[in-house]
Amino acid sequence: MKTRVLCSVALLGAASFGRQVLAQPAAAPPPPYTNAAESYSGISGPGKPVAGTGFGGYQSGRQGVFYSGDAARPGWHTLKPEAFSGLAVTGGLLPPLRPIWDIHLRDTIIAIGGDGEYYMTGSSGDNIWDRNDGVELWRSHNLRNWSYLGLVWSFEKDASPWQKVWGKTRDLPVRAVWAPEIHYIDKKYFITLSFAGGAGTAVLISKSGKPEGPYGNAFQPDARSTGGIDATLFQDDDGKVYFTQGRGGTIYRMKDDFSGFAGEGHPVEIEKPADGSWTRDEVANEGASIFKHDGKYYLTGAGFYKGRYSSVAVISDRIYGPYKQWHEAVPGGGGGNYFKDRDGLWWCTVFGNDDQMPWREKPGMVRIEFAEDRRIRVAARQPDFVLQESARGKR
Repeated sequence: MKTRVLCSVALLGAASFGRQVLAQPAAAPPPPYTNAAESYSGISGPGKPVAGTGFGGYQSGRQGVFYSGDAARPGWHTLKPEAFSGLAVTGGLLPPLRPIWDIHLRDTIIAIGGDGEYYMTGSSGDNIWDRNDGVELWRSHNLRNWSYLGLVWSFEKDASPWQKVWGKTRDLPVRAVWAPEIHYIDKKYFITLSFAGGAGTAVLISKSGKPEGPYGNAFQPDARSTGGIDATLFQDDDGKVYFTQGRGGTIYRMKDDFSGFAGEGHPVEIEKPADGSWTRDEVANEGASIFKHDGKYYLTGAGFYKGRYSSVAVISDRIYGPYKQWHEAVPGGGGGNYFKDRDGLWWCTVFGNDDQMPWREKPGMVRIEFAEDRRIRVAARQPDFVLQESARGKR
């Protein structure tokens, strides 16, 4: 990718007029972006219903944006079909899914708000490895049609001084929000997020009490929550709220007023599978999340496993562990969350981060169920609206 460089030249003099020409003011320095705004928008926008299969999509990264579809921008590259081969579907690991909305969105998160509506957010904009403008939010009553609530947290309007620090991913400058999540806890809306390039994580609270904000930092004094990425919250049955991030290696209890942590974090112990299929000391590579089902705690995350970016999980009787039964819960479903809908059905969000998926970097979801040994698995029956038309009525 090309780096834009702006230069200003000051005139030194004009002898023919016998007088000095004052130097012109220097041009404002360019933002530390790697590409021009004509190539990368900082927002994803309203989106639209999915037409046809929804195949194709985006593959964003430090090398630029690769795209297959009808909304290419100048400077984008062509995404070849092998980048969304759908091998996880043809291999029987996933049903023939399609996206639920046509929009560029990584790290898709869906949660129910206090009004019973569904809210969706995630890493948005054309290329979060370069920049984005903040946190966008969408709302739905039925998980099929989504209305756009806009940019509910903005670098320009809402960021604290420490949140405006420019970071880097490797050798490239970047200003972006990664993996925001929305949570409705104790009749309040929260957004957890992280900042690209090492600026850390934050817990935001809605100042209006509404999901559309505006949001400000919950921690007092105003400072980052932790280093790293992928912050998340979980409320237990007794009302206590917990925080973790990244690989899920440490869990913190929040203060009752959400102004900080109630003490030191608790290191999490996991039992690795005996077959050696997972050797890390943490549950996942990134994207940690926690939920509870039938009295059991599930610590989940995104793991690079057998060529897939999958949702992986461990299970415990206690919030701090130890956690056991490590397993690949949803093949290809990494980088999202689990939620229970108004009918009591459980779902895992997916967005398509690897070439085994039938689309790339668009929001989707798959219904899950719990096996007799309590492990998560993809449900045998799926509703038609998440499936390709050719598979509807068959599962």
